[in-house]
Amino acid sequence: MSAGQALLEVRDLAVSYGGIQAVKGISLEVRQGEIVALVGANGAGKTSTLRAISGLLPYSGEIRHEGTLLRGLPPHRIAARGIAHVPEGRGIFANLTVDENLKLSAWPCRSRAARDRGTERVFALFPRLKERLGQPSGTLSGGEQQMLALGRALMSGAGLLLLDEPSMGLSPLLVKEILAMLTDINRQGVTILLVEQNANMALRMASRGYVFGSGQLELSGTGQELLGDPRVRKAYLGA
Repeated sequence: MSAGQALLEVRDLAVSYGGIQAVKGISLEVRQGEIVALVGANGAGKTSTLRAISGLLPYSGEIRHEGTLLRGLPPHRIAARGIAHVPEGRGIFANLTVDENLKLSAWPCRSRAARDRGTERVFALFPRLKERLGQPSGTLSGGEQQMLALGRALMSGAGLLLLDEPSMGLSPLLVKEILAMLTDINRQGVTILLVEQNANMALRMASRGYVFGSGQLELSGTGQELLGDPRVRKAYLGA
């Protein structure tokens, strides 16, 4: 797939919880090589959108990955296509070691060589994980747990990462560190769809962004366009 071509296409997506419609017919796309940010208030439908894409929620509308409809595919089949979801709260196995977490996430790799390449890649990005291979993951710091969550996603060989609030609960210094790591991951050819409460951070690093409000899309544009939009500045940037 060439750079800039649509990798993920979402059309008229609607998600409901009982009688509550969390996502109300949104459409968006993520192109090869981009970082796309989804920003907006809590409860606006951002997390539900990611969960629908990864097969964790039923929905109406269409979701296509590399032109293929994802409807009806279970989450593990979607993951095997190269889509990795790092949920809010990180989703690591706290009672397992760092090494065990990484090995479990390598299941889509079809060869030992592919797994070894994945491990080398993760250690190059996150050398602290190599230092803590035998340590129970629940004893890691918040920043290290986020590194492990990202490392697990990369071990699967994913080309598209769905990231939900990677900066949550981290100090400002660690937020900057995670931001730099995401930029490095993207430069290595991984496309990123990012949900992030820190709108300023998200839009500064994003190729493009979408602003959610009450389950609908209110605005879209490049990261720089949205940073300069007075509506975004007033609502999310405190300006």
